[in-house]
Amino acid sequence: MGKITGFLEYEREVEQYDAVDNRLKNYKEFTIPMDEKALKNQGARCMDCGIPFCHSGCPLGNLIPDFNDKVYKGKWKEAAKILHSTNNFPEFTGRLCPAPCEEACVLGINEDPVTIENIEKYIAEVAFKEGWITANPPQTRTGKSVAVIGSGPSGLAAAQQLNRAGHLVTVFERDAKVGGLLRYGIPDFKMEKHIIDRRIAVLEEEGITFKTNTHVGVDIDANTLKEDFDAIVLCGGATVRRGMPVKGADLKGVHQAMDFLKQNNKRVDGITNFDEILTAKDKNVIVIGGGDTGSDCIGTSNRHGAKSVVNFEILPKPTTGRPANQPWPYWPMRLRTSSSHKEGVERFFSISTKEFLGDKNGNLTGLVTTEVEWVFKPGQRPELKEIPNTEKTWDCELALLALGFTGAEKAISEQLGIEMDFRTNIQATTKDYATNVPGVFAAGDMRRGQSLIVWAISEGRQAAHHVDTYLMGYSDLPLKDDNDLPRV
Repeated sequence: MGKITGFLEYEREVEQYDAVDNRLKNYKEFTIPMDEKALKNQGARCMDCGIPFCHSGCPLGNLIPDFNDKVYKGKWKEAAKILHSTNNFPEFTGRLCPAPCEEACVLGINEDPVTIENIEKYIAEVAFKEGWITANPPQTRTGKSVAVIGSGPSGLAAAQQLNRAGHLVTVFERDAKVGGLLRYGIPDFKMEKHIIDRRIAVLEEEGITFKTNTHVGVDIDANTLKEDFDAIVLCGGATVRRGMPVKGADLKGVHQAMDFLKQNNKRVDGITNFDEILTAKDKNVIVIGGGDTGSDCIGTSNRHGAKSVVNFEILPKPTTGRPANQPWPYWPMRLRTSSSHKEGVERFFSISTKEFLGDKNGNLTGLVTTEVEWVFKPGQRPELKEIPNTEKTWDCELALLALGFTGAEKAISEQLGIEMDFRTNIQATTKDYATNVPGVFAAGDMRRGQSLIVWAISEGRQAAHHVDTYLMGYSDLPLKDDNDLPRV
């Protein structure tokens, strides 16, 4: 390492945020860029730890100590080359990934971990600024064609890797623009959409074809693609939303979080033709679900000008430190406070919604909750019990259900005869990402269920290797083995 004692000399620094009052006025990203000296110092904190557990903490197997060292030495172009060797889209992960690599950082055992995510983001931004990220189309074409269904992170990663192998790749997207949840699920204040557009421009220049407004399984039968292409990669995500089977859930004002977020992103993009405008303005908003999607709803509601914002989570309140049963280097289920939480919200844990209340016109006016406790018994599933005499009525005109997803939509699997697992994900093992239908593969949330953006990119890359092998009998595309570093 370039600075052996760097971790002793420098404290951890991360991006700072613009003041809440300022950032709530718009949907722009609000992080304050770190200067180059600060970033070099953070790169210098990376220890000569012998075994870099950050490698295993990162689903992509990013070569973190290597690019940290280059940043410390000011060799940004070399850092960008190292980072892109394992990660197709570091500008996405550098903004959106929860950084499991940092939780696995050796320095994090007894000190604050290295600022890996911010470093990753700025490597990508410097590379774009300096013009180092340019189209690199394959020199030769194989004559094989591949259809990638879904243009989220797994689909984009699979498409770029397969295009690099020389195959003719067409990406099908049911929405009007490319990006999947990156575009329609992630608020602009976390990632502005020109970040996606500049990368898509590179992919198009490399030879990838994108067909939008094409819903495979609805607008076009999946069997048609089976006939027209040599292979298919299913990257449509886990998009079946979990509902809430309680009385009043059909009232006007009870909405799925993704409907709320997707419409808002479209409105930010200038689209105005909606049958109903979903707005939190001047309303008492309750977000049910304490994950990232719930957090995004909180930030969006505050930007709408909500009267109040409350967040419910049915699970107990996590500890601020590592739970005893989740030691380093495992990912800890600790209490996490997002930038949206800091913009204004009341958070309640161990609380369950029993009923939605409405007026005679079917409009939501409130809801009823009860406090709950989880009973844990050895060898048994946790049991949820209501605590007697804890019912409470809340004023609420907008309830947003951020309860996660239950699996993949079934239209494509039914048309092609693809088997699904007990979680209603497309059944395809990590051995080769192949389904029971020859020539059809699956990756990302559609295969593994709802997960992280970094896992989606990793899955897309892995699947591409196996698709290439299926088509050609071998593959030179990199493959990250379960117990090894990626071959790059």
